[in-house]
Amino acid sequence: MGTGTKYKARPMDEDGFIHYTDEEHQVWHELITRQEKLIKGRACPEYFEGLDKINLPKDRIPQLEEVSSVLRKETGWEVAWVPALINFDKFFALLADKKFPCATFIRTREEMDYLQEPDVFHEIFGHCAMLTNPYFAEFTSAYGKLGYEASKEDRVFLARLYWFTVEFGLINTAEGQRIYGGGILSSIGETPHSLEDPEVIRKPFDPIDMLRTPYRIDIMQPQYFVLDDFKQLFELANSDVMAMVKEAKRLGLHKPLFPPKEEKMAS
Repeated sequence: MGTGTKYKARPMDEDGFIHYTDEEHQVWHELITRQEKLIKGRACPEYFEGLDKINLPKDRIPQLEEVSSVLRKETGWEVAWVPALINFDKFFALLADKKFPCATFIRTREEMDYLQEPDVFHEIFGHCAMLTNPYFAEFTSAYGKLGYEASKEDRVFLARLYWFTVEFGLINTAEGQRIYGGGILSSIGETPHSLEDPEVIRKPFDPIDMLRTPYRIDIMQPQYFVLDDFKQLFELANSDVMAMVKEAKRLGLHKPLFPPKEEKMAS
């Protein structure tokens, strides 16, 4: 396997419309149908409120503008078409500008349960509902501004903050712990794993702790951080995050809770 991706984003036509195949629409239908069942009683109330607002179709992949029109009205965000994986500069610049990057391809049937790259299902179903929440939306754009200004070395630390909140965050609710991270909410395996696996460590929300915690993108997460409420994210967005990065560097990284990625043996 080369390092390139086999997936290519579907282009927009001159009217901003993206044409998908019947098979791609069918994959979306199967993904959204099973995931909506799975997140019942597991996703946080704010996510469900957002899902009601964006009102995703079940029988076809939504057009980006359908989702953007709701987000603009709620929090001033929109969904931005991107070709596939983008560099950090572009990623941070888009978030700072309240544009959530979305590559317009959908996984194939062979990769229904797990895909290493974010596809349109992950971006739209996993992330866009939360962007209707003002606290969460404010945190995400503040994060983009920070990242855009940060050095390459500091971006590595900031990536952990995003990973343990926007992608893999949990939150305390009156009903118990619930999910708000899009990386969990779009995953058939990680959704039950994050809340119900007895081996999993769930730590209280602590930005410096997060900044010091290594992760791997290609495994089920061994630990998560739990917010008390979304106001905590908003407060973090308005605090001196770079001072926290400095402190995390001084303290050093925690020991990983997972084995290193196996290197391919030379034959």
